[in-house]
Formats: sequence, structure tokens, C-alpha cells
Amino acid sequence: MTERELDAAGITDPALREAYRHCRRLNARHGRTYFLATRLLPVERRPAVHALYGFARWADDIVDALGTGADTARRVAELAALERELVKGLRDGESAEPVVRALADTARRHRIDHAHFADFMTAMRSDLVVTDYADYAALRRYMHGSAAVIGLQMLPVLGTVTDRETAAPHAAALGVAFQLTNFLRDVGEDLDRGRVYLPADLLAAHGVDRERLRWSRDTGRRDPRITSALRAFERLTRGVYRQAAPGLAMLEPVSRPCIRTAFVLYGGILDAVAEDGYAVLHRRSVVPRRRRAVVAADGLARVAAARLRARSDAARRPDGVPLPGTGPVEPRMVEEVA
Repeated sequence: MTERELDAAGITDPALREAYRHCRRLNARHGRTYFLATRLLPVERRPAVHALYGFARWADDIVDALGTGADTARRVAELAALERELVKGLRDGESAEPVVRALADTARRHRIDHAHFADFMTAMRSDLVVTDYADYAALRRYMHGSAAVIGLQMLPVLGTVTDRETAAPHAAALGVAFQLTNFLRDVGEDLDRGRVYLPADLLAAHGVDRERLRWSRDTGRRDPRITSALRAFERLTRGVYRQAAPGLAMLEPVSRPCIRTAFVLYGGILDAVAEDGYAVLHRRSVVPRRRRAVVAADGLARVAAARLRARSDAARRPDGVPLPGTGPVEPRMVEEVA
């Protein structure tokens, strides 16, 4: 299957193909929801998505592996080395680092603004030293580089039916919505890494601070003030999803099922957190498999409909040549996405 993706994308160089495979493995290991939603994209667009997310996962792994003070220094050095390799790779189109090589190729093929990658690395450097955020404005400044630019990087790959400038704010908002969802789901795990992404002023408005979160995490006991703060953060996150939603219709039809599936599945994480009583300091909330299967089936139906429309449109073209990504739907896709 990976070979078919690479062939469809026109990636022929053996070393470059292996670099893309490496990114795909990273994405599969770390991002189950979005990796599986990517299976709903036309095959020729998937390698670029894996390159973008594979690089982001690689950098994030460096940051999240922070441990002792000595280890922190090593991680700072590793992130700096990755950034130097990124700058060189984007400039020259070559790199000994597989994730950079695939990323540079994707950026060239899709003409992705290099500033998005620079902003991303700025956010990663921030994560090495910043452990909490005074207010939502401060958190949003961080998320511009850590999340919004991921949506902006994706736009040239997904394609739009509007001009890209119109779709860009919604794509950026979707990246932020996904990250806010992760912040809510992973409050306990992030706290163990020494980070609190929930804005301090939001917590304080409900009588909560870092020490109160730490107490709950360590003792396993609940506190209604914490639940109230988490519920407020959920409401804030749902507001960002509403900002992102109009952008779905601005994507090319063959790309919409993938992003809509990710949109629904990530939104389902918020539902799971609420249904679990906001117990995120004590366990990870997950979307039930049956619900994932329903969303996957809907996504598959939308893929089939989009491809049928595209083939019908192609039949009316003078040359009669089907557009890329309009071939038959792959078997067992629902099972894989679910």
C-alpha cells in the first residue's frame, strides 16, 4: 500500500521513498486518529501529509522526552541540531535526516511557505523552557507555531475551492482546536512532564492552581473546582471548533472526508472527556471503537461520493481523463480507520 502511495505521488528516488516511509511510521505510531483519517485522502496526497506530521512528531518527541537537568541540555542540543538540518534541507532540498529530507521535498512540491516551519521550531524551543501560560492570549501565541501553522502547511496539500487566503484562518483554527483537545485529554500526562497548558487565569477563576492539579493527580481524588475549570476549557475548545468548521467546505471535495473525519473524531474526544466526568487527571478518555467505526463509515461514504462526482465531472471534460484521487475506494478502509 505504501508503495502505491509513493508511486501515485511521483516519488521515485529510493532514498527519498525510504524517507517518506520513515515519516509514515512516525505518524502511525504517534497519531492514530489523524493517521487513520489520512487513509481517506487520495493516495497521491498521503505521503506529503505523512511528511508534515512525521516531522512534527519527531520534533515533539525531542521536546517531550525531557527528564533530568542533564537530559534537558541534551534535548536542547538535539532540537538545535534538527533546526540547523531543517534550514539546510529547505535551502538545498537534501538532508541526511529522513524526516527533513521528506519535509523539504514536500515543501518544494507544494510550495509551502518556509516561514511556517520556522514558526513551528520557535514553538518547540519555547516548550523546552516554558511550563505554563498566564492567560489564553499567551497560550494562543504559543499555539500559532505549535498548531496553527500545521493547518496552514496542510492547505496546499489538501487544495481549496476558494482562494487560499480565505481558507487559511479556518485551517489555522482547526490546528488549534486539535491541540486544545489534546491539552484537555492529556492534562495529567503533561503535568507529569512539568507542564500546564490550561491558562492560569482560567484555572484561578475556578479556584484552581498547579498545586491543586498536582494534589489531584497524586492522590487520585476529585475536586469540583477542577471539574469546573476543565469544563470551561472544554467550552473554550468547542468555540475554536466552530471557528474552524466553515473551512471544511472550502477544501477540495476529495480532501473533505479526511478532514471532516478528523474533525468529528477529535470533537468526539471532547465528548469522551465530558462523559468520563472530566477525569483527565487520572485516566485518558478515549472515543469508543463503535463510535469511531460509525464516523469511519460516514467518511468512507463521503469519499465514494466525492470520487464519483469527480469522475462524472472528468467524463464531461474534453480529454475525458479522470482527475487524481478519483479512483476506486480501497477495501477494508472502514476497519482500518475505526
